[in-house]
Amino acid sequence: MTEGLVTFLLTKLAGFIQEEERLLTGVKEEAEYIGYELQFMLVFLRAADAMEEYDDGLKVLVQSVRDVAYDMEDILDLFRLRLTRDHGDKFCSSVQTISNSIITLKARRQIASKIQALKSRVINISEAHRRYLIRNNITEPSSSSTLTPRVARPGNIVEEANIVGIEKPKKHLIGWLVRGRSEREVISVVGMGGLGKTTLVSKVYNDADVKKHFRSRVWITLSPSFKEEDLLRDIIQQLFRLLQKTTVPQGVDSMDSDRLKNVIIKFLQQRRYLIVLDGVWHTDAWDAFEPVFPINNRGSCILLTTRKTEVAVTACIEFPDKVYNLDPLSPEESWNLFCKKVFPNSHCPKHLKDVSERILGRCEGLPLAIEAMSGVLATRDRSKIDEWEMVYRSLGAGLEDNSRWRNALRIVSLSYYDLPYHLKSCLLYFSIFPEGIPIQRMRLIRLWIAEGFVKGREGMTLEEVAEFFFNELIQRSLVQVVEATSYGQVKTCRVHDLVREILIKKAKEQEFVAIAKEQNMDWSEKVRRVSIHNARASMRRIHGASRLRSLLVFWGTDSFPEPHKFNSLSSRSRLLTVLDLEGTPLKEFPNEVFSLIFLKYLSLRSTMVNSIPSSISKLQNLESLDLKHAQVTELPADILKLQKLRHLLVYRFETESEDQILNKHGFKAPDQIGNLISLQKLCFLEADQGQKLMSELGRLIHLRRLGILKFRKEDGRDLCSSIDKLMKLRALSVTSITESEVIDLEHLTSPPQFLQRLYLTGRLERIPDWMRSLDSLVKLVLKWSRLREDPLQFLQDLPNLVHLDFVQVYSGEELHFSHKGFKKLKVLGLNKLERLKSITVQKGALPSLQKLVVEGCKQLQKVPSGIKHLAMLKALDFFDMPHDFVKRLRPDGTEQGAARSFLRMPAVQFIKILQMLPFDMPYDFMRKIHPGGDGEDYHEVRNVPEIYCTYQKNGNWEIYYNYARPDILLKRRPDWKQ
Repeated sequence: MTEGLVTFLLTKLAGFIQEEERLLTGVKEEAEYIGYELQFMLVFLRAADAMEEYDDGLKVLVQSVRDVAYDMEDILDLFRLRLTRDHGDKFCSSVQTISNSIITLKARRQIASKIQALKSRVINISEAHRRYLIRNNITEPSSSSTLTPRVARPGNIVEEANIVGIEKPKKHLIGWLVRGRSEREVISVVGMGGLGKTTLVSKVYNDADVKKHFRSRVWITLSPSFKEEDLLRDIIQQLFRLLQKTTVPQGVDSMDSDRLKNVIIKFLQQRRYLIVLDGVWHTDAWDAFEPVFPINNRGSCILLTTRKTEVAVTACIEFPDKVYNLDPLSPEESWNLFCKKVFPNSHCPKHLKDVSERILGRCEGLPLAIEAMSGVLATRDRSKIDEWEMVYRSLGAGLEDNSRWRNALRIVSLSYYDLPYHLKSCLLYFSIFPEGIPIQRMRLIRLWIAEGFVKGREGMTLEEVAEFFFNELIQRSLVQVVEATSYGQVKTCRVHDLVREILIKKAKEQEFVAIAKEQNMDWSEKVRRVSIHNARASMRRIHGASRLRSLLVFWGTDSFPEPHKFNSLSSRSRLLTVLDLEGTPLKEFPNEVFSLIFLKYLSLRSTMVNSIPSSISKLQNLESLDLKHAQVTELPADILKLQKLRHLLVYRFETESEDQILNKHGFKAPDQIGNLISLQKLCFLEADQGQKLMSELGRLIHLRRLGILKFRKEDGRDLCSSIDKLMKLRALSVTSITESEVIDLEHLTSPPQFLQRLYLTGRLERIPDWMRSLDSLVKLVLKWSRLREDPLQFLQDLPNLVHLDFVQVYSGEELHFSHKGFKKLKVLGLNKLERLKSITVQKGALPSLQKLVVEGCKQLQKVPSGIKHLAMLKALDFFDMPHDFVKRLRPDGTEQGAARSFLRMPAVQFIKILQMLPFDMPYDFMRKIHPGGDGEDYHEVRNVPEIYCTYQKNGNWEIYYNYARPDILLKRRPDWKQ
């Protein structure tokens, strides 16, 4: 980490000397000397940074270098602050005038004095450094191998995990769930961190049989410092989301705990449900949530994971046989996982087998430790056994005498030390975020850039370099994917608890960040970053952190001060570059922010701020302004002075109908928006402010994502002219001002070559010819198009299309998917095609399709013809479909039919199958099931693992879950024949 800090400082120092050469007359030589000495020590620091433990002498030396680097950065920034504050914007344009001023002369003398004092410290450190090398007989290492950081391979990094050793416990837990008692049961999975408890339970939770058995399912992650009301609201949101069209009760956001609990109890009382509580740390957490889930004698279940046996036993006190102790992997399973992760063909070369087995023995069957070790070895030369022996030796001796937990920590720590310096800072940044919350990928990337962790590379933007860093951390198994898009792009991520413990320890040692969880928590005045998690009084301590560069506030009202206390932020924290106030109850833009002239990243996302003052122009270094889900609807013209602005997000979603349809709201942009020449992301500007606005967009040649609302037909020619110039564009979204307004994009002659995502919401007279040339397109969403021609023939040859959504796109009666069409399509959505009567899928079409969603197609008479040929299809979702359509999908073709003949089965078998059903129906109702099995379309979809149908009946929404036939169930579970 110190290596990264010094590298960052050297870059900053070199730039400062070059830019302010005249201002530094008399001290230039001292500054250059400091830079030279730090450069001399840099290679040695790189070697030290890769060491797992320092001796006392090296620890003092590294700390001294870190202090000097911090102090030098402070001197440079305070000098710039003084000049900028005294001379304002003129500083940047009139250096000669400033250098002749009396005030500047005083500032020059001050910086000269401070740099001379710093030079003396650097001389002492340099002498101590040389003495250390001589005393320890260390030769200065070569820097040739460390100057070029390793970069991850490009491409999608989200793949199906190769889970080893999980099938047996998964099958065991599923058996407990679907063949349990009628009373509500509790199941505990207990084991140390790194064993894969969450992975196992996630696989169980998403299993097709489990989904079909439990109509209502909820997954809640309990961090040690969870907020009960937030989790209760999350439970309600998940429960009602499963019902698709059912509206969440009004006022949930303002309810207290008791009222929230009543909503949950009322909802679950008559339903069979599955609740997963992941990561229950204390019995108090169990005691708080257990009463929320009613005992309803419908076969419901609570499944929890915990590291503590005490918690597992307490939760299962009435079901002592339902405590599942997750064991480490067997030697065979460990070896299989190790080989899959380390060797391209899963085969270990003979010359590496012995050392691999010894290394693997240190992992002691912990999947996370094996994953981390694999990440280390994957970067080693497989032809050089000595490199692998060095890894083994670095694990240290005598580990057999330590606990398995300490061993795992040691191994995962090795994967941290093995990182190149540019990734260490990026990984340490995960320690800033509260435990248990998914972290947005793009938020992380923008923060890394603002912090200075990412340096430019030829032919790449900073965002692209940061993306490579992010991917490499995932490939090294240090960062886990939480949510990804259908086309493989990561949306949110997290780090494992084991990794998190290590990062927090390292961050504290290196004074990387102070994490404020308690009101009276203290931190060093040298701290550069503060992360406030859960302490209202913590903001009072900010005024003492004069070196603060980054402030991030989490968890809303419990951690944010009254507005009048915010002035402490600007009075002493003048060097702030990152200010993240996402989700705080801020109602007005804090004027104190305007004094933070070095600010690069400002997030007011999900606040109540509704206007941006013209003084925003003072933030000349601002690169990211995030106002997503705030209440801002217009930006002042002064924002055009922010020439470094790269990301501008100003939009929100609001629910404006009983159908829970989300409407998007953007902002009114200044006329000359093209002045923001550095913009890469601009979302969402409103186009009805004059035609010149669309022409202005052509000046934003660095744009990668563009969102436009309230588009009019007459804007089409100007927008096309602008898009022709935006060759770096990756995502484009255009929404017309009304449903009937035409989106005229016929004039586009040179569509962006690398366009990956396209969203067009409005009338299309036809599919534009240029759309066929979008070879990089992975996602296409068309809405309100109302085309008369079948659009499939124009789109089926797009080579990389993965996700296609149609909403009111086609007014014809037939859709025909041709042979070899849509080769890579995985997700297909067909919504509100009102006249559609039939869908035909030729054999060989849609070979990769995994999910098909059909909604509101009221004239559709039967399931797509040929759907049985879709071998990869995993899920069918039919929403708002007519009764007759749903009846054709059921095994017996009746309205209430749910399965084939049960009446011919033995009573015991009949009851067991009843327990598999997704309906909470009484026995008398089930006796009415028709034994004929003559649902006309059932044979077409019988092999699809998951089928969901939502339809209206007597003014209410009903849900039908299909499931495997009884004979298939018997094949899967032969013990049921008894």
